[in-house]
Parts: sequence; C-alpha cells; structure tokens
Amino acid sequence: MCETIEKKKVLSCIQPSGMLTLGNYLGALKNWKMMQEEFDCTFAVADLHAITVRQEPAKLRSQIYSTYALMLALGLNPEKSTLFIQSHVPEHSQLSWLLSCNTQFGEMSRMTQFKDKSAKHADNVNVGLFSYPVLMAADILLYKPDFVPVGADQKQHLEIARDIAERFNRLYGDVFTIPEPYIPKTGARVMSLQDPEKKMSKSDDNTNAWVAILDDRDTIIRKFKRAVTDSGSGVIMSDEKQGISNLITIYSAVTGKSVSETEKEFDGKGYGDFKLAVGEVVADELAPIREKYNELITDKSLLEKYFREGADKAEKVARKTYFKAMKKVGFVI
Repeated sequence: MCETIEKKKVLSCIQPSGMLTLGNYLGALKNWKMMQEEFDCTFAVADLHAITVRQEPAKLRSQIYSTYALMLALGLNPEKSTLFIQSHVPEHSQLSWLLSCNTQFGEMSRMTQFKDKSAKHADNVNVGLFSYPVLMAADILLYKPDFVPVGADQKQHLEIARDIAERFNRLYGDVFTIPEPYIPKTGARVMSLQDPEKKMSKSDDNTNAWVAILDDRDTIIRKFKRAVTDSGSGVIMSDEKQGISNLITIYSAVTGKSVSETEKEFDGKGYGDFKLAVGEVVADELAPIREKYNELITDKSLLEKYFREGADKAEKVARKTYFKAMKKVGFVI
C-alpha cells in the first residue's frame, strides 16, 4: 500500500500594478510554474494592496483581469494550484484587523517601504500605506504556508509576519504556522538595461530600460540592442562590466547555461552579436506566454469561472484559520 506524502505549502501574491517585467519573470514568476509540481501552491492577485496608492477604477479593474490572465498564461494550473483574487476572500481584510490589534505601532514605523512610498506619494500618506504589512501578514497566515518565496525587498515583510504570528500564538495558543522564506533554486536579479546599477522596474521613465513580459518580438530585440554596456570588449562577467554582466545573467537565466558556458559561447564575439542573441532568446522565451495571454484576456467568462472557483477553494481554507483565531481571542463564533 502506497503512502501519500503530503506536499509542503507555498503561498505567493502579486499586485495588479500594470505591466510585469522580464525582471519579475526571471526573478520569481518563472519559478511558480515549476513549484506547482513540488508544492501545494496558493497564488493570489493582491488587489487590496494596490489601493494604498490612488487608482483609476476602470484601469484597476482591467489590471486585475490582466494579472490573473497572465498568471494562467505563465502556466499556473487551477487544477494543481489555488489561483484567486485577494478581495474575493473577505477573511483577508477581517484577519488583518485582528492582527492589527496585535501589532505594535513602532514595528510599522520601522518598515522601510512605508518611508519610500511616503516620499513618492507625499499627497496621499494614508493609514493603509502605513499598515499594509499587517494585511500582507494576514494574506500569508490565513493559508498556513510552510514557505513564502521572497526577494531581497520583501524579507522585512515576511519577518514582520513571522513576528506577528509568533506573538499571537504566544498570547492565545497555537493558531498560525510560522512560515520560512523560500529561496528558489533558480532566480535572477535583473537590472535596468539603461542603468545596470538599478533594478529593472516598469516605473522607470525610460521605456528602453525594461522589457515587459507582453512586449512583442521586435520591441524586445530593439530594447536589447540599445542596452547600455561598457566601452571595452569581451563577453565576461565582471564587477567592472555591470551592463554586460546583467546581459549575461539574463542569457544564463533564460537558456539554463552557466555563466562560464555563456562566456565560452561568445568568446571572440562583440557586444552587438551578444545583445542580439540575448534579445532573441528572451523573445523566444516570452512568445508563448504572450500568445496564451492574448487568447485568455478576450475570454472574460473563462477568467471569471477560474477566479470564482479559486476564491471558493481559498475561502474554505481561510475561513477555518480565521474562525480559529477569532475563537482563541474570545469572540463568539
């Protein structure tokens, strides 16, 4: 008789903040499809987080649909994973209040992203912008994941979620699983194509600095041809050659070749040849995603079917955790 081995749980969320980049893809999203085979995965469009910055309603609605369609186009399978929209599961907001009452003001004051976003949006420094790490903690803790994939800019948020969970468990008894950070076996930190000292970001005013996952082939290749490199020669990974090193990182991440294999492949070739090659492999990698996305985004009824089913599936888990927390605190359930 075969023993069924229960998979470890993983949770990851993504904001519907517009066009996702090659940096998002190689840094995290590419791994999500592979993680489905190894883990019991829950993925959400974190739309509640988007409104800490003022949004145009029609645009936000469109971006929520777009982000969900892109998750499917990346290969996330609703039959293998739970795929839903955060605001469709009310327990996220409800648990956030419970956790807010068990989070210290000083803890939130020390969050670096609040300081950064306050500076960028000085006309709208709202309470949600201050306390959204508590909502992020609720997003995580509701599903009792063993692991949460994090990049360098998200480590502080996972740490505060762990601190809140440990405090709650200490005060009221065992309710929440304390999640561990998950560092993927593969994952690349992709820098700007125009300023390789900065991380690739869609908020960059120079559109040649970043590649969108949904860019067409000609656009992708043109952006790589214009990528900034140093004045030397030789396709070599080096701290002194940040532009070419960034391109090597991208090429290696897409092709699966090691840095040394990439350096050997382009030994004796110029930057022009290499930039074209990187553009072509990236375009080839992203083409099937763009094609699938274009097919899905026109079928709203299918998207709605998937995200309604995903929300039902997610809420069954979330409700159980939320009610347990409420009961432990002393509420009448």
